[in-house]
Amino acid sequence: MPHHYLVIHRWTDRYADYAAYLDHRVHDVTYVTTSQGAASLPAEAAAVSLVSSTEDGKEVRTAVSALVGRFGRPTRIVALHEVDLDIAAELRGELGIPGERLAELRPFRDKLAMSRRLVEAGVPTPATEPAPDHAAVHAFADRYGWPVLVKPVRGTASAGVTPIDSPEQLAAYDFQPDVPMLVQPYLPHEILHVDGIATGSGLGAWRASRYLSTCLDYTSGTALGSVELDDPGLLRVIEEFTTRVVTAFSERPWVFHIELFLSSADGVPRLQVLEVGARPGGAEVPFVWQEVHGVDLMAAAFAVQTGRPLPPEAVAPPSASGAERGGWLLVPTPAARPCRVTSAGGHPTPEEGGPYAARVPVPGETLPVLAGYEHSGARFRFRGASTSEVEAAVRRTSAAFDYRCASVDPADPDLLVLVGNGDRAYREYAFASLAEHTRVHLVSESAPSWQAAYTTDHSVVEPGDADALSAAVAAAAASTGGRVGVMTWNEVLLEATARTADRLRLPHMSPAAARACRDKLTTRGLLRAAGLPAVRHAHVHDVDEALREATGIGYPVVVKPRSLAGSVGVVVAHDREELRTAYDVAAGAAFPGLDQLEGVLLEEYLEGPEISVDSVVRDGAVEPLSVARKRLGFPPFFEEVGHLVAPWRHEPWADGVIALVSDAHRALGVTTGVTHAEVRLTAAGPRLIELNGRLGGDFIPYLGHLATGVELTTVAADVALGRSPDTRATRGRCAEVRFLYPAVDSVVRSLDLTAAAQVPGVSRAVRLAEPGRRLLLPPNGAVPRLAALVVTGATPEECRQTLDRAEALVRYEAEPLATATGAHAPKGGKAA
Repeated sequence: MPHHYLVIHRWTDRYADYAAYLDHRVHDVTYVTTSQGAASLPAEAAAVSLVSSTEDGKEVRTAVSALVGRFGRPTRIVALHEVDLDIAAELRGELGIPGERLAELRPFRDKLAMSRRLVEAGVPTPATEPAPDHAAVHAFADRYGWPVLVKPVRGTASAGVTPIDSPEQLAAYDFQPDVPMLVQPYLPHEILHVDGIATGSGLGAWRASRYLSTCLDYTSGTALGSVELDDPGLLRVIEEFTTRVVTAFSERPWVFHIELFLSSADGVPRLQVLEVGARPGGAEVPFVWQEVHGVDLMAAAFAVQTGRPLPPEAVAPPSASGAERGGWLLVPTPAARPCRVTSAGGHPTPEEGGPYAARVPVPGETLPVLAGYEHSGARFRFRGASTSEVEAAVRRTSAAFDYRCASVDPADPDLLVLVGNGDRAYREYAFASLAEHTRVHLVSESAPSWQAAYTTDHSVVEPGDADALSAAVAAAAASTGGRVGVMTWNEVLLEATARTADRLRLPHMSPAAARACRDKLTTRGLLRAAGLPAVRHAHVHDVDEALREATGIGYPVVVKPRSLAGSVGVVVAHDREELRTAYDVAAGAAFPGLDQLEGVLLEEYLEGPEISVDSVVRDGAVEPLSVARKRLGFPPFFEEVGHLVAPWRHEPWADGVIALVSDAHRALGVTTGVTHAEVRLTAAGPRLIELNGRLGGDFIPYLGHLATGVELTTVAADVALGRSPDTRATRGRCAEVRFLYPAVDSVVRSLDLTAAAQVPGVSRAVRLAEPGRRLLLPPNGAVPRLAALVVTGATPEECRQTLDRAEALVRYEAEPLATATGAHAPKGGKAA
């Protein structure tokens, strides 16, 4: 029987493989996460709800309420990260869902309660008392001696832990309001951590490790290492002690991470409990367990929280001598974040006795302000036949690793790396806007010509080569101490730019989101999985299959390539004969720089006007900024012959469009950037045609600026730079572009826009075809335009009248070609 499982998730790395733990095709598995965490979730998720932080109880509850409304009350709620255990326990209590509640969780999250539980069970642990103020700490030190440790009652990863050596140092310490603190003696002992699974009747799989420094040292900039122990005598003592600790806290199955002090009295090991966590160990522990020992601690924790049996490998005790030992190393960032990596390398290879796995930043990468071991500057994992072998590898790597960073200085000028040019006629206005707003470094396949007036520097590479592009952007980043961003308005370069931004940790939509936008079949699947209004469609591979599927969809059908752009190859077919022709057009279509993906997409034809919606997306929040009404021509093709941007918030469809566009961004995983959505307004409500992960073309951003005062180009730049853009509308006018075409396939001989440009209300009259240019109308060619007329007015009717007057003054001569199809432009000048 299918169930609803709700997961609260925060990691950006794949610590947990949820899709392997639970069949997402059978059950509705929904997630509440952040925009950073969304990329590590399974594509099969029933729904993903974004919050700014999983620690924001109000936001999380709002998200959970919406998911409950869609999928019903969850069977179970899962949270595998220590910091998310509290909200999960609260929600279980509020919704009446089985699983750990706050009372059961408290001894693991409240260190005062933890200490009391250990003392009651007779398990050795350091003295622990509340520390509400200086007097309480001073009194504790009088009893137990200096130095002492002051730490949060609830905390993780040694955050906020402060050693205090003397009364003078205590006097300078600031207690934070509303942050309960405790005090303990400072013990200079070795620290161990024991990770494993309690089965309810004893210990299942478990491992003991020794820290090579301390978690507290790590917060001060020292690398933190750990190696698994192989001393059989010490392991016997640890096993007996760990069993006592586990029994003191719970008789049910649970996954534990226990930290112990190790000292010696007359050569006999003496253990005390430092902390007990009811969750898998952090840092690289889960990865080492999976890769070295074949045990998934996260799978065991997931099983516990969902009431399922523990995996067989989790309940088996560790094998005897001869098993491999694991270890790990975390290197903190050597500069205040945000910072830019200037050097990262030099560590030994596995063949040279180094780590078997490494996550090392690349020079040029920007490291944001993120807390937690997952976001260490560099992470390494080790394996070997013995503790001494692993420890030697850890120390060798730590000594050899050359890691340097430079802090990003907000006072230094920002630098935007723009990937790809765009045609001068269509994009010069955007270059000019960027140049007035920030410094621009252009990355393109050739040296800049007219673009040089708007850029501060350039790199010549093949932008579609993600490795070359990443190197070019990293080199550009190294030239500045300020913030760096990367963006493109070129559909062809979107995925490569997304991969580069991901590598260098620059704000941008994720590579997965870019792929989802680019592949129209993936878009349809994700929208359907998210429960958005359906568009009947089919993925077909030949004409016969297309004919069969069209019968089920119903004529007319739209036939389109999966991955091209500019409406190239998109055709409507009203019957079987038209479909045969349309299939050949779509299957044979081409767009420079884009590969055709396998198969062709058939979709139901949606009756109604078409609009485009330009939005800004920050941390998953979608803000629509302008709407353009599309003017379509050359049926049965979908040539965009004009666009009108006009006030739209009062329209009866406005709320539905906002909801649809916002939901579509979430479904496709688009959490950052400026986007261009295409929507049909049908009698049954708005339907998404596609979502483009870039600025719109065809002067649409320019129209938006003329009509609303919002400059979409600079908004996109601000998002890429991590700045807060100005999205306030300062006017409510109309702006429209009309594209002019020859009457038939032609070679342009002359074009004069002088008189048209002088018409009041004309903002721009743009030449799009020089003499000698061949213009082939659909389906023979793509966007065969002579010119563009851009106008403004108080109303759509005023824009139309201005366009008519201006178009009547356009003069051109064109020589018809023998290939003329007889297709007619919507309007045109005079053909010679």
